[in-house]
Amino acid sequence: MQEKNLTILDFDAAVELARKDPEAFERFRLDAIEALISKAPERTQLHLRRLQWRIEQVRKRSPNPTAACVKIHEMMWNSLAGQGGLNESLQKFCSSAHGENSPLPKARVLAFSRKKNTATNCD
Repeated sequence: MQEKNLTILDFDAAVELARKDPEAFERFRLDAIEALISKAPERTQLHLRRLQWRIEQVRKRSPNPTAACVKIHEMMWNSLAGQGGLNESLQKFCSSAHGENSPLPKARVLAFSRKKNTATNCD
């Protein structure tokens, strides 16, 4: 389990370590998280550390792992679809790309005459 590259997770080995030695698993988990954050671009590392701190606080305050998982899942969805989340940011970006509060472009609609089909009469 003690690999040099902690960003590659052997799930079965991690489960076995968690069963046999929870303290060693916790050290491995924290080392793997740190290795992953350290590989991120420097400009995002502080954000990732803050996010990880929030996740750890949810885990500490939750009565059990399932409750923690549900809370972290809610955090994820809020960051995606909640106020100020990714979805809202993308909407703002798209609207600003077309000009702030600018109306949609206008187009002239052309009328085409229908061509009568003499081979079959569907009336």
